[in-house]
Amino acid sequence: MASNSSLHFMRPAKRAVGGEAEGENQVGVESLIKKHRIDCSISTATEAAANTGGDGGTAAATMGGKANVSGGYGSGNVKATMRALGEGGSPDIDEDLHSRQLAVYGRETMRRLFASNVLISGMNGLGAEIAKNLVLAGVKSVTLHDEGNVELWDLSSNFIFSEDDVGKNRALACVQKLQELNNSLVISTSTTVLIKEQLSDFQAVVFTDVSLEKAIEFNDYCHSHQPPIAFIKSEVRGLFGSAFCDFGPEFTVFDVDGEDPHTGIVASISNDNTALVTCVDDERLEFQDGDLVVFSEVHGMTELNDGRPRRVKNARPYSFTIEEDTTNYAAYKKGGIVTQLKQPKVLNFKPLREALTDPGDFLLSDFSKFDRPPLLHLAFQALDKFISEFDRFPIAGSEEDAQKLISLASDINNSSADGKLEEIDQKLLRNFAFGAKAVLNPMAAMFGGIVGQEVVKACSGKFHPLFQFFYFDSVESLPSEIVDPSDLKPLNSRYDAQISVFGAKLQKKLEDAQVFIVGSGALGCEFLKNVALMGVCCGNKGKLTVTDDDVIEKSNLSRQFLFRNWNIGQAKSTVAASAASLINPHLHIEALQNRASPDTENVFDDTFWENLSIVINALDNVNARLYIDQRCLYIQKPLLESGTLGAKCNTQTVNPHLTENYGASRDPPEKQAPMCTVHSFPHNIDHCLTWARSEFEGLLEKTPAEVNAYLTSPGEYTSAMKNAGDAQARDNLERVIECLDKERCETFQDCITWARFKFEDYFADRVRQLTFTFPEDAVTSNGTPFWSAPKRFPRPLQFSTDDLTHLNFVMAASILRAETFGIPIPDWVKSPKKLADAVNKVTVPNFQPKKDVKIVTDEKATSLSTASVDDAVVINELVLKLEICQKKLPLGFQMNPIQFEKDDDTNYHMDLIAGLANMRARNYSIPEVDKLKAKFIAGRIIPAIATSTAMATGLVCLELYKVLDGGHKLEAYRNTFANLALPLFSMAEPVPPKVIKHQDMSWTVWDRWIVRDNPTLKELLQWLKRKGLGAYSISYGSCLLYNSMFPRHRERMDRKMVDLVREVAKAELPPYRWHFDVMVACEDDEDNDIDIPQISIYFR
Repeated sequence: MASNSSLHFMRPAKRAVGGEAEGENQVGVESLIKKHRIDCSISTATEAAANTGGDGGTAAATMGGKANVSGGYGSGNVKATMRALGEGGSPDIDEDLHSRQLAVYGRETMRRLFASNVLISGMNGLGAEIAKNLVLAGVKSVTLHDEGNVELWDLSSNFIFSEDDVGKNRALACVQKLQELNNSLVISTSTTVLIKEQLSDFQAVVFTDVSLEKAIEFNDYCHSHQPPIAFIKSEVRGLFGSAFCDFGPEFTVFDVDGEDPHTGIVASISNDNTALVTCVDDERLEFQDGDLVVFSEVHGMTELNDGRPRRVKNARPYSFTIEEDTTNYAAYKKGGIVTQLKQPKVLNFKPLREALTDPGDFLLSDFSKFDRPPLLHLAFQALDKFISEFDRFPIAGSEEDAQKLISLASDINNSSADGKLEEIDQKLLRNFAFGAKAVLNPMAAMFGGIVGQEVVKACSGKFHPLFQFFYFDSVESLPSEIVDPSDLKPLNSRYDAQISVFGAKLQKKLEDAQVFIVGSGALGCEFLKNVALMGVCCGNKGKLTVTDDDVIEKSNLSRQFLFRNWNIGQAKSTVAASAASLINPHLHIEALQNRASPDTENVFDDTFWENLSIVINALDNVNARLYIDQRCLYIQKPLLESGTLGAKCNTQTVNPHLTENYGASRDPPEKQAPMCTVHSFPHNIDHCLTWARSEFEGLLEKTPAEVNAYLTSPGEYTSAMKNAGDAQARDNLERVIECLDKERCETFQDCITWARFKFEDYFADRVRQLTFTFPEDAVTSNGTPFWSAPKRFPRPLQFSTDDLTHLNFVMAASILRAETFGIPIPDWVKSPKKLADAVNKVTVPNFQPKKDVKIVTDEKATSLSTASVDDAVVINELVLKLEICQKKLPLGFQMNPIQFEKDDDTNYHMDLIAGLANMRARNYSIPEVDKLKAKFIAGRIIPAIATSTAMATGLVCLELYKVLDGGHKLEAYRNTFANLALPLFSMAEPVPPKVIKHQDMSWTVWDRWIVRDNPTLKELLQWLKRKGLGAYSISYGSCLLYNSMFPRHRERMDRKMVDLVREVAKAELPPYRWHFDVMVACEDDEDNDIDIPQISIYFR
């Protein structure tokens, strides 16, 4: 590196949490490919911390936990610093922090990421977004390069800059806030001219603001370097964006899609040349022709168990053939698992110099614009020539500059030997020229997600890279009316870049909007950042309301970038709102901690909803989304919906009377495993983990809670059980008695005994009983083997203190049992030898299987409890036993129910669940999983990464421009599904709402009929009659107010509808409610049923 370059390193200590300085998980690892070779100057504060092998934790604690940021420069060698920061050590993955990301990438990908050094050149809004996503992901180091200074213009898109940063170097101004996102990586800066030799210090380099000439020079160097350096060039120009990737001449993708290998359970295999493999019809096979698969656990035709890959042919939903002659193989008997073998893929990238003239296939995002990418390929080259010739960007609204750019594009097109366009869309290029200088926040967020993911791919080989050009535009986001060029002129405001694209009129609409953001988690943080930068709700009339009833947890910090580790335990909405106000102090925001639901309609009442301009969902569950959708439908407000799942995301625009609502179409419900499968016949680890979590909750939460319910009100509890008189009441009483009588623990040794007995019960005795009731050679009533696929025949486990997994199960179970009884936990329990000694003191009684034991095998059964005619008698006897048990308890005895918490690795919850599941898996010869994988499944963790979240919110905010502008037609809006792993982008117009017609009227789901002046039942029926509709049934909620078949209902004709609702339906209509809604079933004159809109009756 040139000797005059200035690199500034900064690694602030984590802030104090709960009064103590939190130690940093130091992540500095030997690069998988190459080491740093940068000689430069670094800050003396960092050098001192590095030389002591620390991270400034003591200093931070002394200074109240604040980051020690040195403004001066010392001298030092980066290689020495890197080693001091831990280079060469093995990477420690903080699973509490990165659990959601680990669920997407896995450990190996994360380790490769932690060893990667990345350069980002150009710290405009796009550069900041890419840097944020990579810092959150956790690479080894990020170097920020920019030679320019912050301008007011930059505040439209860069969330890091404030007005105080104007005039400072862009890269230096970014360091501190980016470092706060993740203290476990090195962030450095370079503020002078880059030379190509400096790129050898990185695994991936990203350029967001570089000339084509310089990009080609840098790319040539990266492409020919050994090993190759991944090169990415991306730009955002107004409502247009581009990305180009070159990962070298031969780049290996280890996992093209990130999906788990597909599997099937074998039902039969034929003895044929090209054998036919049939699988059980439990689930459809996902194999495709050409896939490689391996067989295991096949009985009979054991020749297939050799681990050799076989190629799939003629793939069908439940069968396929393999290219193998099995004629002379042994006959298939039973069993067998077939598993897809995922193959690495080698990609041959072309350098930018070649790809410009021979781009190959462009990645499409919108099939209605299939001809757009070649034109944008020209446009970006023409813009580069324009800047090169005039040393500036085209001026917004300048027809002269637009014509110059169009002329340059025509020249490039005419000189093109191959792929010459027959016609150039001048209107599109004019829009491109007008907004070329602007980096818009939604575009930066979207491309920041895409490019951030490409860097992860380059560093890890996980997911298929973008190959090689991607162009995107959202010209539909422009105002529906033509903007006067004078409206595009800068106003010396932080929104000037946005104004240069959309005009000052739309900017005013954005500022005066009333917006409701529901949720402030990963999506919510991104939305708050976006709207703050866009100036939404920043005017005198504007107001942004954000609500979230959740608090910040450590696992949130890897995606929810407005939070810091010192915010853990605080309300999400409050912290997020404060952080958004720091991004833009003009933001008018109110943070609430209410869950938007029927229970909070006194907070979010009709007046609140009616005053809104738009609602933006940032939710994580379908039920909440459906509720918000219904409110928007009812009040007729636009809704912007989005969601993510790992590398996938989707967005949906819901606009009154223009599109269908969110609830109009739903995904099919997830298939649930039958209860008997989970409890007695598991055949995959998911079944084992579902059972394990159910047992955990039953033993440690539900039963102790049931005990407390009894002890709090014994008479009331036993009366309720007697009144119920069913199998469930009997089971509850039996569990309570068992817990307070023979399984009651008074010492920690009792807890160990209980845990050891549980091991024997679960993994030995129950299996012996099951195989006694259904021996291995058992047959069904129709003569087929009972233990046919997918059932797996189990074997009991023999407990051994030499098996650490057995001991760990006992340790976790005994510790948690002790917690429920309030028994102190001795330190020696964590010593395997001392624990083994304690376990060896336990005498386990012999077990004899019983005859006539009923084991549920019906897949439709919903309960394992079997009803009995004697339930009432048994319950009376159990109540008497319980009263005896109670008398033996100490005064004031209560238990401590334990609620499952997956994100605390010190609480032994996941240790017990993983132990339960893996021991059960061992019974049934099912592959076991580690604790992390068990946490994903049992904890129902939704895989999540920052990149797909950022992209989704960027796409949504492009729709926000359209909705707040108003006047756009259906064809201007876009719904999107994207999968960054493939990568795949699929954009389409929203679906219009279904129209119902009757006589000369028509309506959709968006319509609501309003009847005012507090009508009687008779007046309501007459009002409908005038529309040619005969009402035969009127209901409020589930209560029937009127039915034409009931003579007594005719007596209600002169009653006010509001009185019927209060008296018949027992409805409470609070003072803030001015109306109520009824559902009316109608028919026309020909007795045809007509679906009419909901009717709102105003009574005040």
